Amino acid sequence: QVQLVESGGGLVQAGGSLRLSCAASGRTFSNCAMGWFRQAPGNEREFVAAISWSGGFTYYADSVKGRFTISRDNAKNTVYLQTNSLKPEDTAVYYCAARIVGAVSKRFNDYIYWGQGTQVTISS
Repeated sequence: QVQLVESGGGLVQAGGSLRLSCAASGRTFSNCAMGWFRQAPGNEREFVAAISWSGGFTYYADSVKGRFTISRDNAKNTVYLQTNSLKPEDTAVYYCAARIVGAVSKRFNDYIYWGQGTQVTISS
């Protein structure tokens, strides 16, 4: 079992930045690949970024590539999503998720554990 708690969301103007954090507890965090997804009202949950168990491999959705950076600190059981150059279309609830294997995936169904989400709102 893994418990995930996101934080760092908020309201910022377009062009601004936010750093989202996801604190994990329970199962050995360092064995798990981690991902960030987001869901805007009326839309399906979509993949944003993922990172392998070691942090050595990362994977991004085309819509955020070059603007967002995923990282992790296994000593702190925490994964981060640095979001820069934010756009109004980035507005969504952002969810942290964990796999039980170390390889990255962009598939929603490959993630077993989910946090409660943190709201990110970008004003134009």
